[in-house]
Amino acid sequence: MTAPPARSAEQRKLDTLHRLERDVDAWVATAGAGGGEPYLVPLSFLWDGATLLIATPAGSPTGRNPAATRTARLGIGPTRDVVMIEGAVETLEPADVSEEDAELFAAKTGFDPRALRTRYLYFRIRPRRVQAWREAGELDGRDLMRDGAWLVAE
Repeated sequence: MTAPPARSAEQRKLDTLHRLERDVDAWVATAGAGGGEPYLVPLSFLWDGATLLIATPAGSPTGRNPAATRTARLGIGPTRDVVMIEGAVETLEPADVSEEDAELFAAKTGFDPRALRTRYLYFRIRPRRVQAWREAGELDGRDLMRDGAWLVAE
């Protein structure tokens, strides 16, 4: 199989933003405080143009880990067209999420944590590093964001 030609950084950013706006699910990796065990789960997300919003049961490892470490790593898309995001995490009680954001989250993801008996937390993830690549030919130049700033102009 012949790999397609590498995309420009500008095209990768456009494709990444498209994926963030259209995709619903991501693999979310967290780890416990002090180098605790890594934990990986699929979760739905809402992209607001600057941050991702996820929700998970407060008592789960994915609820406890980012609340303790304030970091997470997400993988979006298939392995041959992946977006990897490392971000700073803000923990939010349901009452801390605006009604508009909670409604948008429920509409996009198909579930509303506010309606569940299990206590959920929301997590707002602010990307600090974004990478995107397809195939080995795009490994060079895969960084699109570093230290929270896009490396490619709009």
